[in-house]
Amino acid sequence: MYTFQDLTDIIAKLRSDGGCPWDRAQTYESLKKCLADEAQEVYEAVDNHDMENLCEELGDVLLQVMLNSQIASEEGAFTINDVIDGLCRKMIRRHPHVFGDVKVNSVEEGLALWNAIKAQEKAERP
Repeated sequence: MYTFQDLTDIIAKLRSDGGCPWDRAQTYESLKKCLADEAQEVYEAVDNHDMENLCEELGDVLLQVMLNSQIASEEGAFTINDVIDGLCRKMIRRHPHVFGDVKVNSVEEGLALWNAIKAQEKAERP
């Protein structure tokens, strides 16, 4: 079975000088429609309760994340590891009822807490 590191290496090779011309030509802008299309295909797989297709389409969404992250890495902006680190930090920060000592008693309270933390984070941004 392939690993996440294998995927990272495959995407880097596809974007390399000896890689695929299509992959090398992609930009953030050119990938926007691809991401939207793949997200729509995820919606359709969910609506159809098609787990096999859902697995494939989630992979296609992940491909878009990987390609965008590889382009950013090539530009020195950020790496896929930065994306993962940021997501992990966000999940821990926005779930103090799981990773801290805050208590919630319902889905609604959990969502309200998430939204309050998100609003506070946005207010603190420059």
